[in-house]
Amino acid sequence: MSETTASLRRKISSAGDLQSVVRTMKSLAASSIGQYEKSLSALADYNRTVELGLSVCFRGASSAAFMVTGETQQTDTGELSAVVFGSDQGLVGQFNDVVADYAMKTLATLPGRPQVWAVGERVHARLTDAGLPSVGLFGVPNSVKAITPLIDRILVESEAGRSSNEGVAPLYLFYNRPGSGPVYAPVSQRLLPLDENWRLKLAELPWPTGNLPEIMGDSGTTLRALIREYLFVSLFRACAESLASENASRLAAMQRADKNIDELLEDLNRTFHSLRQSGIDEELFDVISGFESLSVEEQ
Repeated sequence: MSETTASLRRKISSAGDLQSVVRTMKSLAASSIGQYEKSLSALADYNRTVELGLSVCFRGASSAAFMVTGETQQTDTGELSAVVFGSDQGLVGQFNDVVADYAMKTLATLPGRPQVWAVGERVHARLTDAGLPSVGLFGVPNSVKAITPLIDRILVESEAGRSSNEGVAPLYLFYNRPGSGPVYAPVSQRLLPLDENWRLKLAELPWPTGNLPEIMGDSGTTLRALIREYLFVSLFRACAESLASENASRLAAMQRADKNIDELLEDLNRTFHSLRQSGIDEELFDVISGFESLSVEEQ
C-alpha cells in the first residue's frame, strides 16, 4: 500500500508525541537516579555511625558474648531465606531477568530449601515462571521516603520467620548494583547469620577521637539494637542501589528509544518531502502540458 502525504503526516505526528513521552521518562529516570544516589551518600554517614557503635560493643566483648545476641547461631532447619529486589514497572530491559537468574543460580548452590521474598511484581513473576515461587511479595518503593516502611516490613517478616527457631537461618539479599562500566550488575550479600570475621574487623576499627566512649546500661541490649540498625542499613542500601539501577536501566532504554525515534522521524520526513515534491512536480507537469496544449490549439 502506497503512502500518502496525509498518512505520513499522521505517522510523523504520532512519532513526535511518542518522542515527547520518551524524553519525559528520560528526565524522570535521571531525576530518580539523583535522589537515590543522594540517599546512598547520606546512608554512608549513618552506616559509619552504626559501625563505630558496634566497634565499641565488640571491643570488650568476646565471641561468646557475640553469640548471645542470637544473630550468629545458624540452625539446621533445612530452610534458606532470600530477598530479591526487582521492579514493578517495565521498560527496564533485562533488569529483572538478570537478577532473577543470578539469584536462582546462587540459591541452587546453597544448602537448604529457599524461602524467597520478592520485591517487585515483575521479578516475582520471573521467579515463579522459573519454578521458584516466592513466599511473599512487596511493592517497589516509588521514592526515598517509601524505602523505610518497606525495610521495616521486611524486617518484621524475617523476624517472624525466625522467632519459631532457635538461632538464625541464613538470609541472603539479591539485587542489581549500579556499575561503572555496565549500567548495573547483580550482586548478593549474606545478611544472616552475622560473620565472626566481620566482628573482629569492626572491633579493630580505629576510633576518630582519643577518648573511647562507654556503654551505658545493658551491653547486650545495646548490641542487639545496633545489630538491628546494621540490618536496616544493609537492606536500605540494597533497595536504594536496586532502584538506582532500575532507573539507570530505564534511562538507557529510553535513550535507545529516543535514538530510534529520531531515525524513524528522519526517514518519515525524508519520505514525506520526497512524496510532496513528486506531487508538486506532477502538478507542474500538468500545468505545463495544459499550457502547451492550449498554445497548439491557438495556432
